[in-house]
Amino acid sequence: MSKTSHTKNSGNSRSYIVGFLLSLLFTFIPYKLVVDQTITGTSLLTTILAFAFLQMLVQIVFFLHIGRGPKPRWNLYFFVATFGVILMVVVGSIFIINNLHYNMMPSDQVKKLVNDEGIYQINGEKTGACKGQHNNHQITIKDNIATPQFINAKKCDTLTFINEDNQEREITFGSHPAHAPYAGELELPVKKRRNKTITLSELGLYSFHDHLQPEVMGKFTVTD
Repeated sequence: MSKTSHTKNSGNSRSYIVGFLLSLLFTFIPYKLVVDQTITGTSLLTTILAFAFLQMLVQIVFFLHIGRGPKPRWNLYFFVATFGVILMVVVGSIFIINNLHYNMMPSDQVKKLVNDEGIYQINGEKTGACKGQHNNHQITIKDNIATPQFINAKKCDTLTFINEDNQEREITFGSHPAHAPYAGELELPVKKRRNKTITLSELGLYSFHDHLQPEVMGKFTVTD
């Protein structure tokens, strides 16, 4: 093999520079989307997976030089096919899990939350987790209005957001645009015609709103 042919197949400084710049770009864009919360939920996950695919292509073409030689590009096809299979498994699993979760009735969600926080004591010391099943409060979002707009609940009660509109909601806590987590929950994605339940384990007066439509808002208070 001639020196020119070897250099062509193995790459040159220009290909490494182009690959490096593309790698930085495909890393910075998803990072910026996450930090600025430009998009969230399923759209964000899909975008990150798309950039991961582009990042993989950059690595195998510009750095590993697979598929750039005169031989058949079977290695490149193999990498792309493998990524496609993994992507289908991951996306399919996420879709099935989300579908099962969002189709649960509020009472089933309450039971799930109780089981998730079932560690009530460790060596006789209370962990702060709720024990047993308490009252369930529901806030229905319909026609861009949250009803009721105020809930008075007790600690360890549960609160269910029911979205009856034909658009996705992203329930966040605090005043827009500032967000503050409640009981470890920073954002509650509620798909159209679905619901989401949280356990009210922190005392105080709190406000909530839809990050995508801030005028959809309300408040709830939790007492001991």
